[in-house]
Amino acid sequence: MTQLGTTETAWRWPTTTRGRLVLVVSLASTVLLFLTTVPLHRGWFDLGVYYGAVNHWAGGGALYEYQVPGSQYGFTYPPFAAVAMLPMVLIHWNSAIALTLMLNATAAVVILRLTAGPVVRNRGWTPWYALALIGCAFALLEPVRDTVSFGQVNLLLLALVLVDLALPADGRASRYAGIGIGLAAAIKLTPAVFIGHLLLTGRHRAAATATAVALSATGLAAWIAPDTSRVYWTQALWDTDRVGSLAYVSNQSWQGLLARLVEPYEPSRGIWAAGVLVLLTVWFVRVRRAAGAGDHAAAVALTGILACLISPVTWVHHLVWLVPALAVLAGAALGAPAGPDRRRLLTWAVALPVVLSSSVVWLWSKDSSGIDGFLGGNTYVWIALGLLIALPVRSAPTSHVPPLPRP
Repeated sequence: MTQLGTTETAWRWPTTTRGRLVLVVSLASTVLLFLTTVPLHRGWFDLGVYYGAVNHWAGGGALYEYQVPGSQYGFTYPPFAAVAMLPMVLIHWNSAIALTLMLNATAAVVILRLTAGPVVRNRGWTPWYALALIGCAFALLEPVRDTVSFGQVNLLLLALVLVDLALPADGRASRYAGIGIGLAAAIKLTPAVFIGHLLLTGRHRAAATATAVALSATGLAAWIAPDTSRVYWTQALWDTDRVGSLAYVSNQSWQGLLARLVEPYEPSRGIWAAGVLVLLTVWFVRVRRAAGAGDHAAAVALTGILACLISPVTWVHHLVWLVPALAVLAGAALGAPAGPDRRRLLTWAVALPVVLSSSVVWLWSKDSSGIDGFLGGNTYVWIALGLLIALPVRSAPTSHVPPLPRP
């Protein structure tokens, strides 16, 4: 048997621009065909919630009383999110879908440049080509494809946070640091954890800006719609029935794991809080270590992982916050010296995205009881926990990396 690359008929990475374009177009077309034909599309359901809720609200109805016809689902975000989405009342449904696709595509480009971009530069790969190939794999990740087909805002919020965190800590541009995180936190509460990240990494001015922006945006929404804001902060926020069952297999958070473990009973709030405290402690120690080592990317990635774990509800599509961690893991694997550690890191760097693209947790969507349900139905929780504990932290960017086949 001949080894790969030792014969003229063996596979070789294309080296010409034309050959690379053919490969990218072929691969992208295959991915697009898969995404549009395999029955994984979510039918723009969440976009329908946003669209219906803001139109109902603009027509004089109560925002948090709206429900999608035939379901119990309604608008669950803070009032500022509804204010930001109000322009949708000016466009038709098909236009809303087209606009959402365009915004998500733009956000995806930004995310890939800020997470995979440094890895590509360190390897010396051709940027457009490498990022296009990585983008095809990115599109297959279940959190990404669910975000797009639900019409969700997760990619937009992740891009907003990453752009903010990419701003320098000093200089003229630093005056804008914190604005993106503040806006993201006002739209959806989960990104507020990055204010803690700013404090922990010594960016106190940016943390203050983020807090001020989040409070100002929330205050603006309260000024525009005081009754709606009162209902949200005193009633709707605390009504977990509005978002669905905590034990539903799509809830891949620490709370979701507990809920499935004790279903049909309610999970213990004390146990949940104790687990959150442990997770916060691990996060604190590891982010401080990453910040001390100058590994900004790892510190950001660890905070995204924490957000997924401690949120009471982390639907599968919310797991886009794990994308920075996947990029950090890939960078560490490619930059490690040859040997067993490098092979181990490369294995995990390939295996985790494959599992996150597999939709494996849905095998237990109807019954997550038993040891198999505990292990398999919480697969994405185990991935997040593993990354929080073991994500590589490097002291400095690697200047000399072992050669690999040039993609």
